[in-house]
Amino acid sequence: MRRPPAALLVGIVVVAAGILLAQLKVNSYYYFAGYVVLQYVVIATAWNILGGYAGYVNFGTPAFFAMGAYTAVVLIKWTKAPLPVLLLAGGLVAALLGLGIGYLTLRLRGTFFSIATLALSVVLQTVIMNWEYVGGSRGISVLRPSGPPFGSYVTFLFTVMVGLAVVAVLTARFVERSWVGRGLAALRDSEEAAECMGVPTLRLKLFATTISGFLLGVAGAPFPYYVTFVEPNSAFALDYAVNALAMPMIGGTTSWVGPVIGAVLLGSAQQYATVSISSEWNLFIVGVVLVAFVVLAPEGILGLVRRLRGR
Repeated sequence: MRRPPAALLVGIVVVAAGILLAQLKVNSYYYFAGYVVLQYVVIATAWNILGGYAGYVNFGTPAFFAMGAYTAVVLIKWTKAPLPVLLLAGGLVAALLGLGIGYLTLRLRGTFFSIATLALSVVLQTVIMNWEYVGGSRGISVLRPSGPPFGSYVTFLFTVMVGLAVVAVLTARFVERSWVGRGLAALRDSEEAAECMGVPTLRLKLFATTISGFLLGVAGAPFPYYVTFVEPNSAFALDYAVNALAMPMIGGTTSWVGPVIGAVLLGSAQQYATVSISSEWNLFIVGVVLVAFVVLAPEGILGLVRRLRGR
């Protein structure tokens, strides 16, 4: 009988550890903070599939995240759908957005593609701000369901995000080690050379935008239950675009491990700064750390480790 892959076993162990952590009687803030860090693991991993593997820098991360969040808002208000349905629907809507935008913009390259994705975020935020059904610019309150599995809905959301982070990381690892990952790596190194070698570059780019969009939408779907009040400025926050770019670059963009390292280190530092100093310092910390890594270790922590081991 064939044994299950080691990565899958590790993922199951991580999810089990998350469930055990949810049973501990600790300050609820730790679950709030842990949720945010794990959310950034999903976001950074999703961004890296397109920005790291394929080399297409995406500044439209808040658009996909917000699509997941507002899809959940619509379903909560319309049908009071359960969380699994919200996750699936948010992911599918963001995936369709990624596929459609990818088809329209992936013929652009370099800074032109990045500017197009940034414009996407601005356009969608304007649409949401004028859509009264989801609260418009005033925002909308969301009531959490009663009777969560772990006694506290915050603890339950933390456990859910543990599972989502594991799924995102396993997906990125599978993509990286498959023929798709090799094709995306060839595309990143030289798109013209990859096309000459017969690599289906457009299909690979569409695949990357779709998978990346799906994971970003899934990360955004629990957001309404996490904050209980959703408004455009929070759902389309600049933090998501900056962190989604900075975390993989700090950890290393060429491997699935890099975004996880960057998200855990930078996300934890931001949560600590929020409590000990001020939440306004979050982006400042990201900027300083990112500049330092660009200058001292442009290939991220993984690249720095490889260089030291090579010596």
